[in-house]
Amino acid sequence: MPAHLISRERVAELLEAAASAHVVVIGDAMLDVYLNGDAERVSPEAPVPVVRVRSRREALGGAANVEQNVVALGATCTLAAALGDDDGGARVRALLTALGASDGSLVSVSRPTTTKTRIVARAQQLLRFDEEDDSDLPDTDADRVGRAALTALAGATAVVLEDYNKGVLTPRLISFVIAAAKARNIPVVVDPKYRHFFTYHGATVFKPNRRELEAALGAAVDLEHPQGMKHAFERLGCAHLLLTLGDRGMALLSADGESLVVPTTAREVYDVVGAGDTVTAYLAAMLSGGATAREAAIIANFAAGVEVGKLGAQVVRADEVLSAYDEWQSISA
Repeated sequence: MPAHLISRERVAELLEAAASAHVVVIGDAMLDVYLNGDAERVSPEAPVPVVRVRSRREALGGAANVEQNVVALGATCTLAAALGDDDGGARVRALLTALGASDGSLVSVSRPTTTKTRIVARAQQLLRFDEEDDSDLPDTDADRVGRAALTALAGATAVVLEDYNKGVLTPRLISFVIAAAKARNIPVVVDPKYRHFFTYHGATVFKPNRRELEAALGAAVDLEHPQGMKHAFERLGCAHLLLTLGDRGMALLSADGESLVVPTTAREVYDVVGAGDTVTAYLAAMLSGGATAREAAIIANFAAGVEVGKLGAQVVRADEVLSAYDEWQSISA
């Protein structure tokens, strides 16, 4: 069990150390919109429910959600991303300002800000619609994001590349950032998507889900025999693979053949939206605080267990992680 692999004192020590971190997040920042209401009748126009909207909530999504989770730990975070010069971009900037985060590394581009709108009735998501242009940024815009990231790297303790395939992380930008981070001996955490899956050579921790990895490799992943993953590590060029396994937790595989399966610590799964962002944020913050990849994965798993018990993308605080650790330890005793 996770609680047996790391002491409470070590968890508390790493969470405290993470508060001094400066994490730089580069990637796809998004706006999440939640329209909550009641669905009590069917439309006479089509066989679909009619939702009477009672409330509207806006939240940070994607790379911006990673940032707010880092900030919730008391750490410093710089987000280098591209936002449209539109209402969605203005709302993301306003939400970041409310966090106390600077928007000085955000680049305005002539494309819409990725906005995901979810219609929810009685805590059940009925529909989501996306407004976006997910083509790769032109080199001129990608280079502007790269320059903003490079400036931020001067005081960074970890780098996150948060890829939602919305066009910010082009191969040119990915290679530039990883090379700059490696030159400064800064750990790099990657949350990939399929489009540029094999472009992240040099990453410290590469975090796909199992389905994504198997689709990219064209073969099943044998978690019982990680030593057989040598070819995969050569193709991916990373030091550690952290595979998210849904309700089975996650598995950490290392280039030296070591492995660890971390079972889920979630007591109740209410909503998985944002859980991956939380894991990514905690991985970077824990590595910043001196954690090994194994320790970072275990603590990030506790954070994910907390997050899925909340509706929508929500932050997870350090005290919530410690409480989850205590609860799991009492159950496992």
